Amino acid sequence: MEILLTNDDGILAPGIRALHASLQEIGNVTVVAPSKAQSAMSHSISLSSISIEKITDKDFCGYSVSGSPADCVKLAVKELMPQIDLVVSGINEGANVGTNICYSGTVAAAIEAAFHKIPSVALSAALEDKMNFKLSVEYGMKVLQSLLPLEIGDVININIPPLAETLPKGIKVEQQSIEGFDESYICSVDKYGRRTYQVQAGPHRDKAGSGDVNSLTNNFITITALHYDMTEYKRNEKIKDKLKNINIVGENNGCQEF
Repeated sequence: MEILLTNDDGILAPGIRALHASLQEIGNVTVVAPSKAQSAMSHSISLSSISIEKITDKDFCGYSVSGSPADCVKLAVKELMPQIDLVVSGINEGANVGTNICYSGTVAAAIEAAFHKIPSVALSAALEDKMNFKLSVEYGMKVLQSLLPLEIGDVININIPPLAETLPKGIKVEQQSIEGFDESYICSVDKYGRRTYQVQAGPHRDKAGSGDVNSLTNNFITITALHYDMTEYKRNEKIKDKLKNINIVGENNGCQEF
């Protein structure tokens, strides 16, 4: 099995190293990852030129890309790898649950793979003062191996809870919560009176008491199947009903379809 490994923490991040070592047990691993941290870049791509550099360090080698996580997957598919059977993105330093999924470069890389009909996994570990990537990867790999083989278009989002004080209670397959971080801004004023704002994220909000945020904060490994199709099908049908009596005359001689 040919595996593309990427992330959004950068090719030198300790998480990708730990995951690289374990993935080699199930296939041939090619690393194509950003040259520097690209956290919260979501699904951005570079319209200007991007460069690549081959990085070799003991048993770890890969392509360092001066672009986003989505760039890395797109470049690997189009230029660097003749065959990709699975894309794995991570292991991210910090959970990607709730609305954070929408901001995540880690998840975006996995979704980019789905655009190209390649199954993918986004793997993240809850943020701690001292990250235990080795143990987080062990749990993540157990889940991943139990799910193989994945189907074309699969985007599986896996999150590992904090491990410093207790081990996971189990695994829960959950829906994405609508909650995010408890965010605030720190304001600073320079000597000219100009204000700058720095976002600061606190713990995950959990008002609804359900979904991936709730399960992760209660020390469960969470799994959520994602999809890039953002269509709200039920709402589409209601909109069609509201537009039935509108008559717009255009190039189609007054005939329109909804």
